[in-house]
Amino acid sequence: MEGAEPGTVDARLAARLGELRTERGWSLEELAQRTGVSRSTLSRLERGELSPTAALLGRLCTVHGRTMSRLLLEVEAEPPQLVPAGQQTVWRDEEAGFVRRSVSPPHAGLRAEVIEGVLDAGATIAYESPPVPGLEQHIWVLEGTVEITVDDTMHLVRTGDCLRFRLRGPSRFHCPGPARVRYALMIVLP
Repeated sequence: MEGAEPGTVDARLAARLGELRTERGWSLEELAQRTGVSRSTLSRLERGELSPTAALLGRLCTVHGRTMSRLLLEVEAEPPQLVPAGQQTVWRDEEAGFVRRSVSPPHAGLRAEVIEGVLDAGATIAYESPPVPGLEQHIWVLEGTVEITVDDTMHLVRTGDCLRFRLRGPSRFHCPGPARVRYALMIVLP
């Protein structure tokens, strides 16, 4: 991100992360202890000098009791009922080989959202814990193959397959290749 431009999603995300910490009355040191992320990294994130990885953003969402989509919604204006493809928020973790599109973002009064995920061949993303325990997830693979580990069980999910579960612990997504995987993720709050 290297000094996020004011008004950008990255700049608003950095500001919101700082607000969430302040709302709880936590120092950077306390947040570092709760997340296992260094104080200096958290400080750089909040100043907009560093863009978070999917794993790091996942840790912060867990500590703040939010899904990633809900956090990203908080930095956006009120979402419309119709979300044109060109206006869907796209977030990239280039280092991890992961792209996340908020197809149907969270909305007040609605419990579900739809996300498109794309993982490059060989890429892995892992989350230590769910942002909200008991979160219902439905993952429909649109193209490719993905290995999804939930509750210490690895599921090989191929094109057209759908894996559904309630997330209570760590999860891991791995694209074994040879091509990327593209999937739709439906999240329903408990």
